[in-house]
Amino acid sequence: MHTEPKLGFVLEEETAMAPKQGTRKGSRNPELIRGIGKYSRSQMYHKRGIWAIKAKNGGVFPRHDPTPKPKTPAQKPPKFYPADDVKKPLINKHKPKPTKLRASVTPGTVLILLAGRFKGKRVVFLKQLPSGLLLVTGPFKINGVPLRRVNQSYVIATSTKVDVSAVNVDRFDDKYFSKESQKKKKKGEEEFFEAEKKEKHVLPQEKKEDQKNVDSALIKIIESIPDLNAYLGARFSLKAGVKPHELVF
Repeated sequence: MHTEPKLGFVLEEETAMAPKQGTRKGSRNPELIRGIGKYSRSQMYHKRGIWAIKAKNGGVFPRHDPTPKPKTPAQKPPKFYPADDVKKPLINKHKPKPTKLRASVTPGTVLILLAGRFKGKRVVFLKQLPSGLLLVTGPFKINGVPLRRVNQSYVIATSTKVDVSAVNVDRFDDKYFSKESQKKKKKGEEEFFEAEKKEKHVLPQEKKEDQKNVDSALIKIIESIPDLNAYLGARFSLKAGVKPHELVF
């Protein structure tokens, strides 16, 4: 027996097959034949709502300013790479930070030098220079170590300290210790085979006076402390069986 479908089922199928509202398929002006549309130009003018856009802007169709074109570089990059490498100077933007002084190294601390010409000598630390190096002195009259700069990586700080507040070291900086550039003389054919005469470096009298002024003020303080003069004059060294990591300086 044939039964007709229910009304509710038919409505569900029709609504499912119907296109959704607000969606447009195809062109607003479908073609009747190739090149001829269904609506005329004036009909499409009203259909697209261009008249409303003009009425909103005072009867004139709005025009947008053209987007500015990117500026072309003044000099175009070369089409080919150069055959030789062109050296460009490197720009160093790194600014060195001031060297941080170790907590154990304070003005007046007795240090032990670990490298250089005066290795093993005990010196007195006076101040830290702008370059981060340490300004030290023997004094020169006690152990032969003059005013000089040392790196704190190559010293051992001891627990012995001296009051150096009376010693004036304001005039000493990195420029004070800089050496004057000496121009090399060109040798002739005759001088090439001769032995080169070495000129002895003579210390200026001004620097000798500076050394005496610093030492005179420092020696007065050292002589007031018992056994400190002999301690600074003795050279530090390790003997057989002595373990450096167990020493207390």
